[in-house]
Amino acid sequence: MPSAAERTRTLLQGTCSAALLIPGAVAPRPEQLSPDARVLGPDGEVLLLYPSDSPAVRAAARARDEELPAVLELTDVAPVSVPHRVRGRAWVSGRLTVSPDAAEPGRTLLRLEVEDLYLDDLWGAGPVDPEEFARAEPDPLRGYETELLQHLAAVHDTQMLTLTALLGDRAGTGPTAVRHVTPLALDRFGLRVRCRDAERRTFDARFDFPEPVRNVHGLRRAMRALFDAAGDQDR
Repeated sequence: MPSAAERTRTLLQGTCSAALLIPGAVAPRPEQLSPDARVLGPDGEVLLLYPSDSPAVRAAARARDEELPAVLELTDVAPVSVPHRVRGRAWVSGRLTVSPDAAEPGRTLLRLEVEDLYLDDLWGAGPVDPEEFARAEPDPLRGYETELLQHLAAVHDTQMLTLTALLGDRAGTGPTAVRHVTPLALDRFGLRVRCRDAERRTFDARFDFPEPVRNVHGLRRAMRALFDAAGDQDR
């Protein structure tokens, strides 16, 4: 399974939403607290790009040499329609300053020195070590996950349902039989799906790949093997 540090790093550098929470900073619109870009810096700090007139930049500039506490909240929502779409949240806490590094005109780079991290996602909840976070690599499929999940849900819904053959007794029978299988999350280690029966009760199932995949080509082979295994089990 991906480590908590890797999962948090993937959220940071993925497509989930982000908002910077700063005591005393008021934004007329919530989106003004969302950075235009975010990336992990060379020393494990989080670099955030904002319009120079944003509330976050004004608050950091006013603090100057004072330590301004801030929390970057990341919220990961499934890119497909499923019950309970929030897949996870992470909180990156630290001290915020204006970075001396130059940004494009009209933009300012803020530096969040990471002190604490906490992750609550489909795998579980708990603190994340900042040093492990700084060393971790994001999942190699993060840039493709949204498109791939949406494609599986829209085009391969019948094939997705065949995966129930791999669930054994969990697939149920009669009114408790699984009727819908929706792809929920994808990483280099496997595919997670959300199953729903006729009475709209849900549960999640995880299908591990034979080996971790490193790119889309490897993922295609892994998915083909997964569907083949489901077909063999169903015969």
